[in-house]
Formats: sequence, C-alpha cells, structure tokens
Amino acid sequence: MNKVKIGSIDLGEFPLLLAPMEDVSDPPFRLVCKQYGADMMYTEFISSEGLIRDAAKSKKKLDIFEYERPIGIQIFGSDIDSMREAAQIATEAQPDLIDINYGCPVKNVACKGAGAALLQDIPKMVAMTAEIVRCTHLPVTVKTRLGWDDNTKNIAEVALRLQDIGIQALTIHGRTRAQLYKGAADWTLIGEVKNNPMIHIPIFGNGDIDSPEKALAMKNTYGIDGLMIGRASIGNPWIFNQIKHFMQTGQHLAAPSIADRIQVCRTHLDASIQWKGEVLGILEMRRHYTNYFKGIPHFKEYRMKLVTLNNYTEILNVLEEIEQVIGQQLVEGI
Repeated sequence: MNKVKIGSIDLGEFPLLLAPMEDVSDPPFRLVCKQYGADMMYTEFISSEGLIRDAAKSKKKLDIFEYERPIGIQIFGSDIDSMREAAQIATEAQPDLIDINYGCPVKNVACKGAGAALLQDIPKMVAMTAEIVRCTHLPVTVKTRLGWDDNTKNIAEVALRLQDIGIQALTIHGRTRAQLYKGAADWTLIGEVKNNPMIHIPIFGNGDIDSPEKALAMKNTYGIDGLMIGRASIGNPWIFNQIKHFMQTGQHLAAPSIADRIQVCRTHLDASIQWKGEVLGILEMRRHYTNYFKGIPHFKEYRMKLVTLNNYTEILNVLEEIEQVIGQQLVEGI
C-alpha cells in the first residue's frame, strides 16, 4: 500500500486523523490522542473574525507544540477577505497545514454563512478556497459534508472543483448539514469521490467510525486513504491504536484497564494545567472525567468529587482511590 502524503507531509499508510472538535480537541486532549496512535491532528476550529479581531479565545487556539506534528490549524468564516487574513495569521503560527471548515452544521455557524453553509454557494466556496491557497505557502485542505440536504448532495462536484484550485486533501463527513449528527453516515458518496479517476488528492472518510471492525470495513469497502475520527475518541484515545492493531493482526487489543484510564486522566490533567494554569486547567478537565470512566461501575460517587474539587493533590488522591477501590472490585467481580 502506498504512503499517503499531503504536500510533503508523509502520513504513512492509511493514517488515522483526529477530527477538530470544539471544546474537545485542545492541546491536552491532542496530547493523549497522539500518545495512543493519532497520525495527524487539528486544532479546534477557529473563527476567522475572532483571529482578525485578535480575540483572546481565538488566538489561544493557535497554540501548537512540536510533539503534536503533523498538525493543522482549522479556520472557518463567511467572508472571503476575513478568511484570507485569518489564513495568513494561522500560517504565522507555523502549523503543517491550513484546513478550511466547510462542514460544521451548528446553527450559530451555518446560519451566519460559515461552515456547512458554503455548501449552498459552491462558487463562493471555490473563490474563498482559491484565496486561501494563494495566500499561504502551506498545504491547504478542506473538511466538508455530502451536501446541504438530501436534494443537494453535491460532494462529487465540490471535490473536483476544490482539487482544481489546489487543495491537497479532502475529508468528507458522510452526512448532510440537514442531518446534523443524526442517522447513519452514508459512505457511498465518499467512496464515489475516492474512486473517481479524476481525483488524485487523498480522500479521508469521517462519520460513525467507533470500532476497529467498522474502520476496517470502510477501508476495504470504499478504498479511502485514511479515516478521521471524532466523537468516538472522546474519553477513548485508545481507539487509534486499537484500530491499527486490528488492521494489522485481525486481533483486538485488550480494553483499557482502570490503571490505563487513571494514567490518561493524570496525563490529560497535567497537560491541561500546564497549558491553561491550575485554576482553569482543573476546571476544563471536569468535562472529561465521565468520558474516561464510561461504563465503569460504582464511578458515580467519585465523579461528584472530581467535578467539584479544585485542589490538584486532592484530585490525584481521588484518582488513586478509584484505581485501588474500583480496580479491586472489578478483580473480585463485584
């Protein structure tokens, strides 16, 4: 199998990409996903208007670290001039590529003419992308959806037109904007784009990849160049290595133990504090505890402690207690 390249970025054979997710894929989360096998990652999506206004929240999202490479900065917006300027600002942060979000379906993005809204105006999408390609020396990639709704599944045309103006990879989420995240992702059109002989850039598939079996099925059925994984990685950074191991051996890696879960929590917590400071780092980590211990019995009382404690040492003590008490209960089958 040939190696997948975006420009000069070598992603190896069949790379697994961490999707850009608002309030999730920040540097601390990206760290643990990188440790467990993500081949390439993206920042949370960043508002072009926020960047050009020098908004603190938007600028903070430009933070990238050497250990994360290769990494892309993803931007979104509705105004071509603002997007061009934002791409120039993002380029100065020295990522490996610039990614354009034409897929976000949420109302406060799409109803302002950004994200998936551009699927309703392909000429504007093409013009915007062309400006961004022109203004940066970095590879430009795009993430989008099948279309706006069932009557406008125009991804085949979109892929060709964006390729023609110079994008170097395309990620397709297998739903329309109208579907949001409901219903099953439809991969047939993703496969049609990939297998179009006129397409020569890497095509990555996204949507509903939540198990090694499903990942292998999509690879074999549709011939895509790699997978982008989003929601299934939340609380489960192990999914990248699980998929890789299954594809190589046909065997499943052992499920993460309580000790594994505690280790990831500690790593994530430490990185969160290092990035945001102790107060904010501890606060922002709270949204992750439930995900890391999903399905683990007897966790509820510990969760209440973890989401209320503000002291780092006390949080570590609770994590240690979880490892000892719940770990023993699982051994004893209680």
